[in-house]
Amino acid sequence: MEYWKKTTIEMALSLFVGLTNRTRVSSLFSLGNGLNLSKHLPRQSSSTTTTTTILNLKNNHKLKRMSSSIASNEQENKKITSPYGTWKSPITADVVAGAEKRLGGFALDGHNRLLWVESRPNESGRRVLVREGEKLGDEPIDITPKEFAVRTTAQEYGGQAFAVSGDMIVFSNYKDQRLYKQFIGGPLPLPLTPDYGGPVVRYADGEFGSQLSSYVSIREDYRESSLNPTTTIVSIKLNDETIQEPKVLVSGNDFYAFPRMDSKGKRLAWVEWGHPNMHWDKAELWVGYFSENGDVYKRICVAGGDPSIVESPTEPRWSPKDELFFITDRHSGFWNLYKWSEQKNEVVLVYSLDAEFTKPFWVFGTCSYDFIQNNGNNLLACNYRQNGKSFVGILDDAEKSLAVLDVSFTDINNIISGPDCLLCIEGASATHPLSVAKVKLDDGKRKAVDFSVIWSSSPDSMKYETYFSLPEVIEFPTEISGQNAYAYFYPPSNPRYQASPEEKPPLLLKSHGGPTAESRGILDLNIQYWTSRGWAFVDVNYGGSTGYGREYRERLLGNWGVVDVNDCCSCARFLVERGMVDGERLCITGRSAGGYTTLASLVFRQMFKAGASLYGVADLNSLNADTHKFESHYLSNLVGTEDAFFDRSPINFVDKFSCPVILFQGLDDKVVTPNQARKIYMALKQKGLPVALVEYEGEGHGFGKAENIKFTLEQQMVFFARLVGNFKVADEISPIKIDNLD
Repeated sequence: MEYWKKTTIEMALSLFVGLTNRTRVSSLFSLGNGLNLSKHLPRQSSSTTTTTTILNLKNNHKLKRMSSSIASNEQENKKITSPYGTWKSPITADVVAGAEKRLGGFALDGHNRLLWVESRPNESGRRVLVREGEKLGDEPIDITPKEFAVRTTAQEYGGQAFAVSGDMIVFSNYKDQRLYKQFIGGPLPLPLTPDYGGPVVRYADGEFGSQLSSYVSIREDYRESSLNPTTTIVSIKLNDETIQEPKVLVSGNDFYAFPRMDSKGKRLAWVEWGHPNMHWDKAELWVGYFSENGDVYKRICVAGGDPSIVESPTEPRWSPKDELFFITDRHSGFWNLYKWSEQKNEVVLVYSLDAEFTKPFWVFGTCSYDFIQNNGNNLLACNYRQNGKSFVGILDDAEKSLAVLDVSFTDINNIISGPDCLLCIEGASATHPLSVAKVKLDDGKRKAVDFSVIWSSSPDSMKYETYFSLPEVIEFPTEISGQNAYAYFYPPSNPRYQASPEEKPPLLLKSHGGPTAESRGILDLNIQYWTSRGWAFVDVNYGGSTGYGREYRERLLGNWGVVDVNDCCSCARFLVERGMVDGERLCITGRSAGGYTTLASLVFRQMFKAGASLYGVADLNSLNADTHKFESHYLSNLVGTEDAFFDRSPINFVDKFSCPVILFQGLDDKVVTPNQARKIYMALKQKGLPVALVEYEGEGHGFGKAENIKFTLEQQMVFFARLVGNFKVADEISPIKIDNLD
């Protein structure tokens, strides 16, 4: 064993020596079984900007990868020399589209088997509830009959659309948005809520009441107003043979989330907030007490009610001892764990860390921590994010201690506790696609003793491992003195090809959506599609991104269209100045809010040579007037004054556009309506710039159909190749007509 360690260290150090000659490069190596090579590497000062290369070799992450990296120098002369962008890759658009499965909710059934909702790109994006197989390696079993789809459109973004207790499931059906009751292995589902003649009443984030006599859920009701639906917390009876109107428990505010009952059914906790705030700006946590007839008659504001404290409490959860735990960002600006002392009506800090123990509320059902089944003190399994990486920890409430588990994922979205194990939901790493993994714990519940993937969004992705480009975390200076921002840089990578030493690769910069969201350094075949063909790719976490605390997130307040644009341009400039990319072949892409940043960067700056906007925003005033209730005041905080709404809208400054643009839009989009893409398309066409618009019937805010995912990716590639790259792609792609060019 000692010889193996010594040999492995020598191999890693030799690989370290052979890394790129970019300035200030530091490397972190980690192996499974507790071996950490970072202590064998030379220390470097953190006072200057660094580029961090992360090689994840966990669970033996196949020493063959190290071997092939070392051997690649010997094979260099065998590679085909071909210009960047022309390389042939097995990671095709078909492969990418087939790997676009996503999760939309999760829970444990009465047999402690995991259920989750997964999207099916090859079934037009249909979402199906499935259950893990009885033993490891078994295929998941579909629970949802083909006549149904499990999806809620509450607040447009949806989220948790089902709950399970024992073998009973309650779920929201996509077509009519009604709640249905189903028994696993039983007959077809039966409706629980009234038929209103269409999907005008939506439900989300529900849970079963005590004795399974009721179901408590968020309800969004469009019957009185299609633009301003009423959101409430309601109770639905489960044991009545007749369908009845749900009973309203809590109402009066604009938004509600996380309705959670204690084990005895006597108290209900929930989170609420109102315009003009988004949840992450300011929210309140309440507890209400049930009367004998099932009404909530007494209410206490636990957190968020003090006007001197700016906070956004979230994720309330009752412990096995019926103590209320939750997460909030009071005082430090980081979302940390707290609990409520009911007797004193005080909020008590459980554990303090400059890290985010949750994420912004965009979809229902986030679960960032859970209670471990334990007879002693409260043990919490928690998932937190720090410096662009996720960690899984075991938090002891009594000892105020946090033990970090050694797991293969560097990025995790949700976590739940099972018997003797944790389930990491939507976990990933630089070499793992989005997956679900089971982490077995030791008897002391403090260490991970086994790690196994039970579901993967792309189970065949490892066959392309030698083509993977590993993300490098870069920290770069912004236009504000003393402020830095972050990004993940992916260099071109293909074992069969190389470019001439004189050539620099073209760059595709991605601006993430939200904009209150975060780019994450995980295996994304969308990105590998570009890098394996000879493109460099950079995913930017501009000021306003999440994962870095409230102060970083609030850089964007009043400055959307300024800070994000500046940071994207600063990142591109940073890469050009260091000789990592070709300054004459810089392209930018983004979805939704990222599409707005793309268009704003093209019109207000001259950094990029072409752009692709996927359901992006061109007119801020139009978005403000047309968008749904959830985001109807979002822009007030992001943009600010009426003058700013005009001055930062790309549609008002078409004369400043000077490069080609391609646009993609779903015709059923209720968040960024199709008129946004059509207006900017017509304006650019009239101006005489090369422009193309692709519209998809049956697609909303995001594309779910495999054929549309494929087409979007291929058309971006050939568009940039024709108009910026000046090369022919290796794939057989029939380009669409580009106005003012073809």
